[in-house]
Amino acid sequence: MAITCPISLNWISQEQFTAIDYRVMREVFACHNEMGRLCDEGIYHTDLVSRLEAAKLRTVHAEVPMIVSHLDFSKTYYLDLVLCQSAIYELKSVVQLVPEHEAQVLNYLLLGGVGHGKIINFRPSKVQSRFVNTTLTPQSRRDLVVDINRWKEDGDRCKTLRQTFLDLLEDWGGFLELGLYLEALIHFLGGEQHVSQMIPLSRNGVVLGKQRVHLLTPDIAFRLTALSKVVDAQDHEQNLISLFRHSPLKIIQWINLDHHHINFITLTK
Repeated sequence: MAITCPISLNWISQEQFTAIDYRVMREVFACHNEMGRLCDEGIYHTDLVSRLEAAKLRTVHAEVPMIVSHLDFSKTYYLDLVLCQSAIYELKSVVQLVPEHEAQVLNYLLLGGVGHGKIINFRPSKVQSRFVNTTLTPQSRRDLVVDINRWKEDGDRCKTLRQTFLDLLEDWGGFLELGLYLEALIHFLGGEQHVSQMIPLSRNGVVLGKQRVHLLTPDIAFRLTALSKVVDAQDHEQNLISLFRHSPLKIIQWINLDHHHINFITLTK
């Protein structure tokens, strides 16, 4: 299977998650009150697991591995806590939660095929938490529209890029974290050392320095983004063109994930 987990995860309703969360947060507050706010994340993790098990909350699993694989590529994520085989919790001990933390939990929910999770931050003077929810199911994440109207292939490497990415979407579905798809693409295209290269940028004959890009060939680069707003995609395209204009590249192959729409775009000089 493309996504595997040692425990069977189940989809539950918002009401069921709320009932679980009420019991979890009672132990979270007790942990925070007794341990204070200056401990390392691992201390809170161990203490909270102990409290939840003592409270006899049904099935408490810690550090649950979630393995994502495709052919010979594999990446393992670890879920901090899974309660009742359905509710995912991510524990933090940071100054402030940021959107990247929510994106991390959302990625876990999508990988596990469940709808509800929560981030808990022990570092502030009062426990900070955020709910993370999704209605996306494994099936709906595969309901994708691929647009290749602006795509032109220049050789086998371009074809390999397109087909490999489509194979990943078929195997894993869409909406997962961008870094996972990029890491897999780099793996299948030859590895980081081969794909990630420095190219010179210049203006009016003046060499400005070198820029790191991902290359298919010495003069064809590729770019992967997840821009869902038209204005953001347009702005990104203009900036790609600006970089492109001052480089020795002849093509940039750009793939943008826009929710259910996957756009393959070729930028040329």
